[in-house]
Amino acid sequence: MADEKKNWLGPYVPEGNFIREVVQQAKLAYNLILDPRVHPIVKLIPVAAVAYLFLPTDLVPDIFPIVGQMDDVAILMIGLRFFFEFAPPEVVQEHLKRLSQKIRGDWNVQHPAPDKPSSGGEIVDGTYHEDDKS
Repeated sequence: MADEKKNWLGPYVPEGNFIREVVQQAKLAYNLILDPRVHPIVKLIPVAAVAYLFLPTDLVPDIFPIVGQMDDVAILMIGLRFFFEFAPPEVVQEHLKRLSQKIRGDWNVQHPAPDKPSSGGEIVDGTYHEDDKS
């Protein structure tokens, strides 16, 4: 994909907003975890990274408010990066392309299913107007 880029976390398609790109990468990780083409051992990487957040032991104790949580965030970021790197590249590209085709809101770009025959009906374009008769 020509407009694909990589940041510190992994592949993404620029959407102009840092938060949207991180959300896109979280959705990419979720879709890859559900995809049967990704090896089960590779799927354990993000699961282990999230499990580390709930373990009582830390690399850096949570004595200092911000420094203590930074190791948790770092482990999560490294885990997602490794997950994206070890997942099959063609599967990552496929999911990333599908995620980048989203339109504003929760609308998706839909392509007709190749095995479904079209209805063969005539497409009619028109407008709807409701008269206010009260």
